[in-house]
Amino acid sequence: MNSLRCAWLACLLFAAFAWAQDRAPGYPSRAIRVIVPFPAGGAADALPRIVAEKLAARWGQPVIVENRAGASGSIGTEVVARAEPDGHTLLATPPAPLVINPSLYSKLPYDPAQFVPVTVMAAIPSVLLVNAAKVPADTLQEFVALVRANPDKFNYASQGTTTVSFLTTEMFKTAAGNLRITHIPYKGTAPGLAALLAGEVEMMFDNLGVTVQHVRAGRLRALAVGSGRRVPSLPEVPAMAEFYPGFVSIAWFSVSAPPKTPAAIADKLSAAIVEILKQPEVAKRLDALSAEPIASTPAGMAAIMKEDAERWRNVIRAAGVKPE
Repeated sequence: MNSLRCAWLACLLFAAFAWAQDRAPGYPSRAIRVIVPFPAGGAADALPRIVAEKLAARWGQPVIVENRAGASGSIGTEVVARAEPDGHTLLATPPAPLVINPSLYSKLPYDPAQFVPVTVMAAIPSVLLVNAAKVPADTLQEFVALVRANPDKFNYASQGTTTVSFLTTEMFKTAAGNLRITHIPYKGTAPGLAALLAGEVEMMFDNLGVTVQHVRAGRLRALAVGSGRRVPSLPEVPAMAEFYPGFVSIAWFSVSAPPKTPAAIADKLSAAIVEILKQPEVAKRLDALSAEPIASTPAGMAAIMKEDAERWRNVIRAAGVKPE
């Protein structure tokens, strides 16, 4: 019975993809521009480039990834908000512009609620990293005790107050009993990680993907991951939730379309990207980034955004976070 049910569900899924493809005949008709509203060098840039390469091969049209960084992701996001709603300009972004900025800024040059969800491509848990040479702590408990004994003596890096990295640190400081650690903002993931490696700061919450190599090389020490459970790439590293129940920090990476984009185009894009994310070669590349494929439907992306917006809104209010 189970095998018959699986076969039936597979047929339904195939039919749904075929229906989505047929609903937007003629799309795409020219090059697709994918705007990443953050600098190159991190998972926010790497993931859409993987998908763009495969989309271009699939549809026979160029798919060009363009970094338009600035103003906590608002500059690039505004570009997409003002684009023609025909599916030829897309937004590829982590949470900040769509679910964090609205809780920090009273006025934005775009309305996040008007974007048309396409899919959440993948998610990467945050990881608490410390400089291995500079921080004499091998466990999360030891690090918390060290910070408590030395208030305001330790610094942490982030990409700014609107980022998952910063907000996760604020959530951690509160969960661990109002730790006093000084924030040092950097313009992007790469500069912040470089500062951590150089010992300019002692700690940083970052996406697990680009930092695993430094952990394995012994330059950084991973003390805990922000997923609800331990991750296969670092099974010896505990989850934050083991110490602070309910603690979750996962960065997801999405694709959305400009306001008023027809649902047929969003459905066709979603179906194509979901199929790409299931390709073994793509799955291998995502695994190298410690990224878990999500491959959501447009409705699934909307639900993820709603849940995440509430989580970070609560963190922002509890910590009294203000934009820089």
